[in-house]
Amino acid sequence: MAKAITNSEWQGTTVELNAPTAELCDRLIDDCESLGIAVSSSASGCRLIDCGIDVPGGREAGRRLAEICLAGLGQVEFLPAASQLGTEMAVVVTVDEPIAACLASQYAGWRITSGKYFAMGSGPMRAAAGKEILFDTIGFRERPQCAVGVLETRTLPPDELCRDLAAQCRVAPEKLTLLAAPTASEAGTVQIVARSVETALHKLFELGFDLKRVQRGHGTAPLPAVADDDLTAIGRTNDAILYGGTVTLWVHGDDASLQELGPQVPSCASSDFGEPFAAIFKRYERDFYAIDPHLFSPALIQFVNLDTEMAHTFGRLAPEVVRQSFGVGD
Repeated sequence: MAKAITNSEWQGTTVELNAPTAELCDRLIDDCESLGIAVSSSASGCRLIDCGIDVPGGREAGRRLAEICLAGLGQVEFLPAASQLGTEMAVVVTVDEPIAACLASQYAGWRITSGKYFAMGSGPMRAAAGKEILFDTIGFRERPQCAVGVLETRTLPPDELCRDLAAQCRVAPEKLTLLAAPTASEAGTVQIVARSVETALHKLFELGFDLKRVQRGHGTAPLPAVADDDLTAIGRTNDAILYGGTVTLWVHGDDASLQELGPQVPSCASSDFGEPFAAIFKRYERDFYAIDPHLFSPALIQFVNLDTEMAHTFGRLAPEVVRQSFGVGD
């Protein structure tokens, strides 16, 4: 694994994560009526933004939620999907600060629990808390004046948890903003499918690739219809990336290492590749961590070497699995 680095060592820049994202939340709130979201406060003053729990939310709310997950360092848009993938629309992500945006912020690396409450936490609050070992390698821990987190969950967090998260982020509760959406919601589905580049980068991190070589990223994944329940939604959103996701990373360095590492990166490198995620999840008795970790990567990945102008492509799309998962006939 690469040595730990500081922000100033990372491509010679310091990237701020939480403060700019809080401004994005302010703009989101300004448009809350048109976006179909709701704003409230916990008893301790934590700002809560419901993007799909007790409100309809929508695709635009999901698109902006995904950009908040990226700490405002990436652009998310909707474009037509490849016809063989059985859906009309794809979620497209472009990032020029990929490690900060995707790994220091977007990656859902914080398992949040309080009694019976559970959520997967992402967003720049992770860099404020700095709990995960990942930050020892990538840097980007920060001491902000405010913090923003995104929760994948079915209910808004209780005040006790809000106060605890604020303490872990080292901010006052009234300086913490938490946005929440369940997987089986329009906004929740969009923000998860927008994780194509993040999934590729985390796979590279796990494989020990020198992430300082990555300059920028672009990813596309098909957007499924919103599922009736969270379990089905988890299957569809995973399959969108595992079997329908395409990612291009622009990198520096030598070509030989890309050729050597490349076959290990796409999802087809896993022995679990080939079944819809819901079936794999059931086979492992719904133990997410028992699944082969090599599965979690886009179906197709291309490295473009900025130094040699060589392109290296690995993996393959599996449109038949995507269509089966999305419930689309031939």
